[in-house]
Amino acid sequence: MEMLWWTWPILTVGFFLLYLRERALRRVIRNDLAYINKKMEEFKDHNQPLTQESLLVVTGDPQLQELLRVVNALLDRARQSAADYTRMERAMRRMLSNVSHDLKTPLTVIMGYAEVLDRNSDLSEDERRRMLSQVYKKTIQVQELINAFFDLSKLESDDYDIPLSIVDVCEVCRQRILVYFDLLSERDIKVDLLLPEEPIWVYANEEALSRILDNLLSNAIRYGSDGGYLGLSLTPVKEEVRIDVIDRGRGIREADQTRIFERMYTVDDSRNRSIQGSGLGLAITKRLIERLGGRISLVSIPNQRTCFTVTLPKSEFSSSQKK
Repeated sequence: MEMLWWTWPILTVGFFLLYLRERALRRVIRNDLAYINKKMEEFKDHNQPLTQESLLVVTGDPQLQELLRVVNALLDRARQSAADYTRMERAMRRMLSNVSHDLKTPLTVIMGYAEVLDRNSDLSEDERRRMLSQVYKKTIQVQELINAFFDLSKLESDDYDIPLSIVDVCEVCRQRILVYFDLLSERDIKVDLLLPEEPIWVYANEEALSRILDNLLSNAIRYGSDGGYLGLSLTPVKEEVRIDVIDRGRGIREADQTRIFERMYTVDDSRNRSIQGSGLGLAITKRLIERLGGRISLVSIPNQRTCFTVTLPKSEFSSSQKK
């Protein structure tokens, strides 16, 4: 009984200390939650940009630690979304500026010729035909730009049917380079073709593949003709086929290489505004290649070598079926 008498004060003090400790812990947690709530209210304010600040609370409570981890992960995602939106908005403004420039030039020519034809009834037949020919060419240019907008929109919304079949990629490469034969001869551009004699089969879409090659070849001629060289090669590599389109022109700066395939991105060349495009061609090319199950990459050393590489999966078409 004497031992029991000494035990009561000890137990009472112990319980009281535990109570104080629990109360202090609850107070700390309340303070931590109040801090989290305050910071989240600040982040919720749409007028304030998201900073790189994370919620930092020193706590041993595992549930509070998990809450902080989830909240900080959501903040990181929100910052990334905000950055992506800002980048896309900037690219949209830039593209609209470029497209406005691309549309304004042919439309100005069309309006000018139309005004001359309307106000001058004494024009010779040859002069009238020449002007009408220019109006037609510029109208085609406007139509092609508008079609590019529609095509990119459909590709990005998956509203673009691309039926696949067995295609001889060697034959498609030969056909597409022949289209540019006269232009290449006129500009005195040396052409280097490395295409296998035997068919190389891929499971693709011939129209889409032709458009991909047209975009890359015309791009190389437009931007790289000052190098006087155009290379087109096709190389089977294990279960894939690699197509390289090479030029030795002005090239693409390293700062632009990582973004050249982005929708609406254009290389800024203040020295020559006439060579700038709308930023649609390579974006369409990349999306078409991805729809065919392939990928595209770029390596460029300005004024030395610029190479666009398209990699497509080989067809499982057997040798016996080919024969």
